[in-house]
Amino acid sequence: MKKVLIIGYMHSKYDKRVYRTVQALSKYAKVIYQYVVKEKESEYEEGNVRYVPIEKKSEPTKNILAKLQRRRKFDKQVVDLIKNTDFDVLYMHHFLPSKPIEPFEYAKSIGKRVVYDIHEYHPENFLLTLSGPVGRLKINVVRRLFERQIDLSDKLIFVSPEQMRYSLGERKKDVLVVPNYASIAVCSREKNKEIVFVGKVARALGDEEQVIKKLINEGFIFKIIGMESNVFSNIEHVYTGFLPYDEMMKEISKAAFSLVSFKTIEREDYKNDLWSLPHKFYDSIAAGTPVIVKQSFVSMSKIVEELGIGVVIDPKDVESSVKKILEAYRNYNQLIENIEKHKEKFVWNEEKEKEFVEFVLS
Repeated sequence: MKKVLIIGYMHSKYDKRVYRTVQALSKYAKVIYQYVVKEKESEYEEGNVRYVPIEKKSEPTKNILAKLQRRRKFDKQVVDLIKNTDFDVLYMHHFLPSKPIEPFEYAKSIGKRVVYDIHEYHPENFLLTLSGPVGRLKINVVRRLFERQIDLSDKLIFVSPEQMRYSLGERKKDVLVVPNYASIAVCSREKNKEIVFVGKVARALGDEEQVIKKLINEGFIFKIIGMESNVFSNIEHVYTGFLPYDEMMKEISKAAFSLVSFKTIEREDYKNDLWSLPHKFYDSIAAGTPVIVKQSFVSMSKIVEELGIGVVIDPKDVESSVKKILEAYRNYNQLIENIEKHKEKFVWNEEKEKEFVEFVLS
């Protein structure tokens, strides 16, 4: 039985995307799984999985040198784990900022396979708040490191075709696109005149705020699921707080629309928004709820338009956006019919799992 060392890096134990790889691969291989914890925990084994928590305490500080020192200490622990573990496949869910190339080079030096699961376009996602000349310099430096990581990887996994094509350029590599599929599909006969905004990390509304306010005047309720409510204090809304996954899906399923339009940072061309296929997008369709998607979100808007499963808007054009959403609501049955026809494409299942496992282990 092959041994797969999965580096979750700073992801928590049950991170949806990361833990799915652990569960899938452990059915066919021995898995050693590293993840982060805030308080010290002991290693343990369960079934085919050896769980290896590495502690990183949450200690807020503005001292950049102190932050760097703690990150280096954490990265060294991860590298030591890699070098002291017997494995056939090194599966990287992120890279180590203070040692960005070392894990890849080490695995190749001992003749092991490297699989790189690229959740985001790292040159922009890493230190994403840097802007101006410093931000551009950071992108260029990380891009060179990113390309070296790609060259050293045997297999690459991307979240969208657009992200894959831009990251690879002219390179010919063994690749697989694995979006952030929903875990389950649900259906609700109850459909309230609500627009839900879902997420674990609070993301700001830009021009969408005016769109939502006009829709509230048209009788819609704006509901926040998961994110901090006070971020949206200037918009009338209902707040559910964080919900377990099953309950979150039920809550989404009862809404008329799910809003997938936001700003992660001030830049409109931030590629991790443009090319993302986030959990909230796949979860919404799997819950049977049409999505309202920002036109500039290339990967999502393409799917929405091709399958007819939501509304694509330009939030800067408030009047047109509101008009399109109200028109979609008047023709709501067609949206629901399209979603029911295509829903299974958005849900993780045995067929998708088999393709993933064969890709990683073959």
